[in-house]
Amino acid sequence: MTATPVLVLLDHAADGTLRPPVRELLTLARDLAGDAEVHGVWAGGEDVAAALPVLGAQGVTTVHRLVTDADPHLSSVLADGLQAALGASGASLLLLVSSFENKEAAARLAVRTGAGVVTDADGVTLQEGQVVAHKTVLAGTWTTRCAVTAPSAVVTVKANSVAAQDAAVPSDPRVVDLPVAVAPSSTRVRVVERTEHAASGRPDLGSAHVVVVGGRGTEGDFAPVEELADVLGGAVGATRVATDEGWIGHDAQIGQTGVTVSPRLYIGAGVSGAVHHRGGMQASGTIVAVNSDPDAPIFEIADFGVVGDLFTVLPQAAAELRRLQG
Repeated sequence: MTATPVLVLLDHAADGTLRPPVRELLTLARDLAGDAEVHGVWAGGEDVAAALPVLGAQGVTTVHRLVTDADPHLSSVLADGLQAALGASGASLLLLVSSFENKEAAARLAVRTGAGVVTDADGVTLQEGQVVAHKTVLAGTWTTRCAVTAPSAVVTVKANSVAAQDAAVPSDPRVVDLPVAVAPSSTRVRVVERTEHAASGRPDLGSAHVVVVGGRGTEGDFAPVEELADVLGGAVGATRVATDEGWIGHDAQIGQTGVTVSPRLYIGAGVSGAVHHRGGMQASGTIVAVNSDPDAPIFEIADFGVVGDLFTVLPQAAAELRRLQG
């Protein structure tokens, strides 16, 4: 396994800039590749030129740019492209950022190739030639190690699982166009419309280092949550109750039926800590809870808890942080 290249899907924004978790994956890929090369897959019509300096700093040797008339936003088309890239690179391990779209593509790829798939991993190692993925399951109550026994492995890795570092020796990545023969079944579904969310200026919820979350206790007023998130340069999240009530969009929901996050710092304000929410955030590095109910379940997993009114605590915290920032 260590003698073959490691392949990484290069998730990027519409302007061609790499999404932050990709640097983490490339750092992990270098460690796993050993003396072998790290290759990247570029899907979409965006120009790869803007990403090349970062890819070079990460030691990527080859970028396989998928060429197809089909829409790469379709998971079935992306799976066709990833299969082609695995063949072209000779890689036996593919790493992807853990997202809804990527996990769906990984599942399709596994069906077509017989690869072993592990999703939402927070670590990957090689043990006796086998890929072993580490992940928490059952709402964060168990830590598991999953060994892939198939000839090839596909692993989606949660953001903030690896400290991104540049390669000791940078590279000069070469870009190779890779024509993709899309299967007829892959285009049975088509995208009729795409609507870009308005930019909030905050980091992406799934990959943010800091996440401030509002729950039922906000009673619909997310102003203190948003203020503290902005001071910390973090993202804003919510519990299912808050999104179901229409206080904030469903794309902010964290939990088993929402986004899974693993930030370095999680702050829950007015969050009770129900099991379905804990399943989406319990892997966070440091958990801070602010709740007026001293018996709230979230205090059981919190590293630091404040029993108090969030409408008093959060503005005071934001003011003090501003003072410390000068």
